[in-house]
Amino acid sequence: MPSLDRHDNVFVLDLGDGENRFHPDWLAAVGAALDEVEKAEGPRALVTAATGKFYSNGLDLDWLFAHADQHQDYVVSVHELLARMLSLPVITVAALQGHTFAAGAMFSLAHDFRVMRADRGYWCLPEADINIPFTPGMAALIQSRLTPRAAHEAMLTAHRYGGSEAAAAGIVDRAVSEDAVRSTAIEIAQAQVNKAGDTVGTIKARMYAPALATLRDTTDPLG
Repeated sequence: MPSLDRHDNVFVLDLGDGENRFHPDWLAAVGAALDEVEKAEGPRALVTAATGKFYSNGLDLDWLFAHADQHQDYVVSVHELLARMLSLPVITVAALQGHTFAAGAMFSLAHDFRVMRADRGYWCLPEADINIPFTPGMAALIQSRLTPRAAHEAMLTAHRYGGSEAAAAGIVDRAVSEDAVRSTAIEIAQAQVNKAGDTVGTIKARMYAPALATLRDTTDPLG
C-alpha cells in the first residue's frame, strides 16, 4: 500500500511495490496522503514514486469486473483522484522508475513534472489495443497535458514509449538513469517548494479549468 515520507520540504509518496493498480483501498490511501500534504503548512512539494517493476498499471480491472455494479462510482473516484492531483496547491513531480500504463500514465500526466528511467520501462496508453475507450474526463486530461501530436499518437496507436522517446515527445520532462530517477524528482520538487499555497492552486485551477470540469462531472462520467 502507498506510504508517505518527508525529505526536508519534499513529501515523497511511494505508491507501492506491486502493480499499484487503482484498487479502492489504494485510492483511499493515496487520498489520505494527499490530505496530509495539503493540510501541511509552509514550503512543500510532492514527489510520487514506486518500488519495483511498475510505477502504476492503472485501473484494477479484476476488482472492476468483480464489482460491475459499482462501475460508475469507481470511475468517479478515479476521476476525482486525477482532478485532485492536477489541481493540488503544491508542485508535484512523478518519478517513473518502472512501467507506467493506462490510468497510471494518466495519473503521471496529472503531475506538474515527470522524470522517467531512460533505459527500461514503458509509458503507454493501451486503451486502443484493449478496447476500452477513454472517458471524456480522461481524454480531456491527456489532451490538456500533451501536445496535439503527442496526444494523437499516444491515444490512437497505444505506442509504448521508452524514457528517452517519451522525453523527446514531451511526455516526460527528463529521462535519467535508474538510480537517479527519484533523486532527480526530489531535486526538481525541492527547487519549487516555495510555490506551495493558494496562488499556485488557483493558477492550476484556471489553467486546467475545462479538463477539471469534465473530470468532476459526475452526471455521466462514462460518456
